[in-house]
Amino acid sequence: MLEPALYVVATPIGNLQDMTPRAVEVLQQVELIAAEDTRHSARLMAHFGIDTRLVSVHEHNERQRIESIVHQLASGSSVALISDAGTPLISDPGYVVVKGVREQGYRVVPVPGCVAFVAALSAAGLPTDRFVFEGFLPHKASARKQQLKGLLDESRTLIFYESPHRILASIKDMLEVFGAERRVAVARELTKTYETIHVDKLSALLEWMESDSNQQRGEFVVLVEGVSSEQKPELDARALEVLDILLAELPASQAASLAAKLTGLKKKVLYQAALDR
Repeated sequence: MLEPALYVVATPIGNLQDMTPRAVEVLQQVELIAAEDTRHSARLMAHFGIDTRLVSVHEHNERQRIESIVHQLASGSSVALISDAGTPLISDPGYVVVKGVREQGYRVVPVPGCVAFVAALSAAGLPTDRFVFEGFLPHKASARKQQLKGLLDESRTLIFYESPHRILASIKDMLEVFGAERRVAVARELTKTYETIHVDKLSALLEWMESDSNQQRGEFVVLVEGVSSEQKPELDARALEVLDILLAELPASQAASLAAKLTGLKKKVLYQAALDR
């Protein structure tokens, strides 16, 4: 018998054999399953012989569902939260529900399993000691490029999700912002029949994808290698002198902005130097 709690249950991202025995047991024993899409999850439940009642909880009704979920917990029942695939809350709905349940004083229990970006990172051959998950990039090209430019000097491995409708556009924008030589990995249809993990420099990878329309289909994780310390621009003595003079009178952000205008260097590089000093 499960104790009353909200169980955040990870489900397979493709291969149903990745469903953990604990996840099946929890979904069989809870009184209610809050699912992102009940029709999609009904097929998963049928496969594992789970007949627990399903209710939809998605990005448009999360706030409305909190009250009914808390009522279930208050009555001594247990509830599971699942998304269409993978771990709830990771570029999927669920944050509002988890936050609301915790604020009401009820326990939230993770039942771990698949996460697409972790699976991709483990097999891509890019540095794994430090990484940053950015989720989906903006739909509009201008906003997408702006976000990528903000990550230009990031030393950690960058991880993105992308749809088949925008994958080529996003790779082209990465090429424009990061340059042709930056290494990138594209992981497609992980754990599914046509799983592909391709690693190359951005220019070569774009050419490879454009030459084969099959590589533009499915669900994507894109990993971009971070900038090494050798690749980061060094500030010369004159630039540091200008920065130090400005820092004596101004906050770091303003000092970096003015120093950028005076030296022609990037504000972000100067701002980081200001923080370091």
